Amino acid sequence: MTDSRPRQFDLIAFDWDGTLFDSTAVITRCIQRAVVDVGGKEPTREAASYVIGMALPQALAHAAPDVSPDKYPELGQRYRHYYVQHRDDISLFEGVLPMLADLKSRHHWLAVATGKSRKGLNEALHDVALKGLFDGSRTADETAGKPSPLMLQELMREFGVEPERTLMIGDTTHDLQMALNAGCPSIGVSYGAHEPEAFHVLKPLAVMHSVVELNIWLKNHA
Repeated sequence: MTDSRPRQFDLIAFDWDGTLFDSTAVITRCIQRAVVDVGGKEPTREAASYVIGMALPQALAHAAPDVSPDKYPELGQRYRHYYVQHRDDISLFEGVLPMLADLKSRHHWLAVATGKSRKGLNEALHDVALKGLFDGSRTADETAGKPSPLMLQELMREFGVEPERTLMIGDTTHDLQMALNAGCPSIGVSYGAHEPEAFHVLKPLAVMHSVVELNIWLKNHA
């Protein structure tokens, strides 16, 4: 990147579920059903959606405090059972593909930093429309779950980018805390899993309420 270097950020990292992928409601319900299947009390919608973005074992343990640790493997299996049933019902938020294409045309490196497993992310990225849009990715099972900064740190090392020129975009406090822990600026989006009132203490540059708003901000500032 020389003359075509972006205005402010070389590397833009996105969370997946609830930020690019319209999956919050499905994931929440799958967590609720999985907990009941192993004998736990069904978590509230708020409790189940709060853990979205965490690594799966950590998330399920948090959402099901009355389930004993020896049942966590079964809990994970039941979650995956329900998620696979509904995987084809989930799609990218409207406007995501044009936004990513715009960013690529402006010479940003694009990456995914997600609590999904590597297998789960690879399945999602298999979509033909996404081919070639992302330059890198990290998942919780190959690094560490959010809010550990390890995913972002590894991506920054891969691309040789400083924290101040790396932007993290996500829909949960876990995403924004990860960015803060890595020394990176962030943007929160309010249309995913967490209520945006909790974002401000984590000092995002902005909170966007739609993909359209996010795209406009990125065109003007990124």
